[in-house]
Amino acid sequence: MRPGTTDRAVAAAYSLGWTLVRHLPERTGRWAFTRIADHAWRRRLGGVRQLEANLRRLLGPDATPAELRALSRASMRSYLRYWYELFRLPAMDRGELLARTRSSGIEALEAHLEAGRGVVAALPHMGNWDHAGAWIVLRGTPLTTVAERLRPESLFRRFTAVREQLGMEVLPLTGGAGHTVGTLARRLRAGGLVCLLADRDLTAQGIEVTLFGERARMPAGPAALALATGAALMPVSLWFDGPHWGIRVHEEIAPPSHGDRAARIRAMTQELAYVFEQEIAAHPEDWHMMQPVFTADLAGPAGGANR
Repeated sequence: MRPGTTDRAVAAAYSLGWTLVRHLPERTGRWAFTRIADHAWRRRLGGVRQLEANLRRLLGPDATPAELRALSRASMRSYLRYWYELFRLPAMDRGELLARTRSSGIEALEAHLEAGRGVVAALPHMGNWDHAGAWIVLRGTPLTTVAERLRPESLFRRFTAVREQLGMEVLPLTGGAGHTVGTLARRLRAGGLVCLLADRDLTAQGIEVTLFGERARMPAGPAALALATGAALMPVSLWFDGPHWGIRVHEEIAPPSHGDRAARIRAMTQELAYVFEQEIAAHPEDWHMMQPVFTADLAGPAGGANR
């Protein structure tokens, strides 16, 4: 299939998802997405092999193949739940969204903002980050985030429009009209909230950290922005809890008092990795890491194709 044809097919599939899901009974929609997850898991489609390569580090060397496969199946079901809820989110009742969210630590984040201090909320690919963004906007806090540019362009615009409809300001990671990093810094210096997915480096210029006892690469951006602007760097973990969504805002990662700028950013990013490690271990099925993150995998294929 030619690239243009593939792009149109992908865009059509996502458009169908947004159109169809909101009209299906919830029970039917969730059942259908669970079946899709099981089909992809059984055939190891898409990024399932890479997901299992990542989960293998979490489980450790003594895990059996059966244990790994059971966890990857649960993770695929969690991942497809994310997609189902993303498609349904624009039509979801706002009262339901607030009522089904269980959170801790949000008061500390909001206190920083009320005092005029910006916050960098750094999140792993866990649970439903789009729901978390919609939830905090409904609490009265606007936010700015960054989106990876997708192909085709029409799909990227659709994702951006959905998030903007939910009240988020969305900046492109690359190819935008303005300077994304500069805009993020301005929002933070003005006392705003910036939310960034922070467990996978997209720039090839990330920082090497220790994650589950192995070297991995994470973006420097969250720590660098916090250090440059004086904003609070606060990890946020997300998970599914039955019919509810779990959100935990962790304590601020303060900059070290000594060292040059590069060393301080490295230390803050490693502290972020420690928090992510603990939270992923607590909710392993809700870590939707379908791409390489460990340094050994970044050097070449690690068990399968990416999403």
